[in-house]
Amino acid sequence: MDKLLLLSCCAPCSIGVITQLAEKGQDFAVMFFNPNIQPESEYHHRLEENKRICHELNVPFIEGDYVPELWQKATAGLESEPERGKRCDVCFYLRLKVGAEYAKKHGFTRISSVFGISRFKNFEQVCRAGKKIEDEVGIPYDATNWRKNGGLEYAERLAKEKNLYRQNYCGCKPKK
Repeated sequence: MDKLLLLSCCAPCSIGVITQLAEKGQDFAVMFFNPNIQPESEYHHRLEENKRICHELNVPFIEGDYVPELWQKATAGLESEPERGKRCDVCFYLRLKVGAEYAKKHGFTRISSVFGISRFKNFEQVCRAGKKIEDEVGIPYDATNWRKNGGLEYAERLAKEKNLYRQNYCGCKPKK
């Protein structure tokens, strides 16, 4: 039996994928594990929007622990890295590894993420982290490019229709 764990960074990025998977009858759940999101108020805002979408679509929602110190420790020394730089490699790896370990423990057969759907992210960079996790944890990483075939535009349209909160940065602590 195929059971997917979909890691979500925010509701605007994930709404199109969640909607499509729900309409297809896919057995899946959404996991929100994002210790990179700062400040904490921003984290909770994004968390609540993800919960709202999953509730409206009757999709199981898993809330990971909010542990920004774990992310800070993992990315220490990479604070000046640009978007798509080495800090993103570490961030994707950390979040996908926690998701894969959860998936393995709870009977999921594969994982995927919407981390690469934004045009501001490097899809191949996310997939490299996913493949590394697949090799280490033993849970297949589904490298579907959700951005393709109008996926990003579909998500943007749904986000506007649902009046979703849209942040203006990925989540890493904004530089001052």
